[in-house]
Amino acid sequence: MASTTPKADETRQSQRLPWTLLRAGGRHGLADGEVRDPIGLAIAALNRLASSDLMDRLGIRKQTEQGVYRVTSAGFRTVGTVSRSFARAGRRRAGNRVPSAQRSGLFDLTPGEDEQMIADVVRELAAEVVRPAAAAADASCTAPQEVLAATLEVGLPLLGVPEELEGIATERSAVTGVLVHEALAHGDMGLAVAALAPGAVATALSLWGTEEQQQTYLPHFTGQEVPAAALALAEPTPLHDPLSPSATAERRGEGFVLRGTKSGVVRGAEAELFVVGASLEGEPRLFVVESRTDGVTIESDPSMGLRAAGLSRLVLDDVEVDEISLLGTTEDHRDAVRLSRLAWCALAVGTGQAVLDYVIPYVKEREAFGEPIAHRQSVAFMVANIGIELQGMRLATWKAASRVAQGRDAGKEIALARRLCAEHGMRIGLDGVQLLGGHGFVKEHPVERWYRDLRAIGLMEGAVLV
Repeated sequence: MASTTPKADETRQSQRLPWTLLRAGGRHGLADGEVRDPIGLAIAALNRLASSDLMDRLGIRKQTEQGVYRVTSAGFRTVGTVSRSFARAGRRRAGNRVPSAQRSGLFDLTPGEDEQMIADVVRELAAEVVRPAAAAADASCTAPQEVLAATLEVGLPLLGVPEELEGIATERSAVTGVLVHEALAHGDMGLAVAALAPGAVATALSLWGTEEQQQTYLPHFTGQEVPAAALALAEPTPLHDPLSPSATAERRGEGFVLRGTKSGVVRGAEAELFVVGASLEGEPRLFVVESRTDGVTIESDPSMGLRAAGLSRLVLDDVEVDEISLLGTTEDHRDAVRLSRLAWCALAVGTGQAVLDYVIPYVKEREAFGEPIAHRQSVAFMVANIGIELQGMRLATWKAASRVAQGRDAGKEIALARRLCAEHGMRIGLDGVQLLGGHGFVKEHPVERWYRDLRAIGLMEGAVLV
């Protein structure tokens, strides 16, 4: 990537606020002629944010209680958001793609220095901004705009967008995506899902979009006003198979007509853009749907966990879309399901780590019969099992992400990671509640919320993507 001039930096500052920090931070401390890669630029931006007074300026260090969101009261049903106009641009040819990461030939899952740095800074963001807001967000069933603004300012939606399309990716980095998901979920899984949802749509457009689709939609994700967007693959049917969606698409003229209902739609009431899975001529396909399209309706869908993500249902009633809406191929739909499941594994690892970090000091300080309960073998073994299971989940997830980044087939590895995370993730949540005894049942401690969130790992499809 060529270095930028001060004049060019000033131009970008006036056009794109989130990358003001990135461009300025990327040049700071470099010798003349030295160039920092885009991940390094992002790290500099994140470090500057973390050390700034942003949290205090946003007023979210002392989160106040919010009124209960309408999802939890009488429910709601509303037409899609009257969103911005997505003006058509570009041609119907293959879009820009991020190249696969280089293969070193070594089996080494250790994150690179840049990857670890960005994960550390996002984890600091999760601790300083996300964790304090989690309880109120869970109670109100909505993510605070201040928290979402903080995650947007560090450029999270652009981790999978090519540099040529104003993103920061020079090569496929599913490992970085997994580390970011894990770090953010350490603060709160529900808020992590709410913050990462727009990035899932941006990544999908980057991976499978045509030039026309990328130039029509991606500029909105790289500007100052990033739209709420959702990847909708799940459906409210028993034993739902995302590879065989019940929602249907029918060809009509030069476009399509969509019918069906999608569930688990993140921030559906405010979303302006959806990527929807539907069956076209018996094959699963992805479609880009703008929320203002006639026939789009959003319904409340209160959930046991992930309440901060504002989950809802997307009802498609004879929704007519143009040819530009068809995104990728049948194989791309399958990849979307796999990459989404990999992202959920990372979220499970992050939340599971939060449980472990919370229960260790608790069992050491909590006393019963004159000694800390950690001295009891049953307690010590349960904590040890959490650590063992968590490390297995992490390594399986990282291995699958590494194969994805290198452009290798990772279907088996993702399936193994998902099974491991779904089974042991719920067990970690349950054990966390058990270790706290009566305290695990009350909302004074966050473990009961983490338990509810971890139960979503084996159920949710879509929403997030690496």
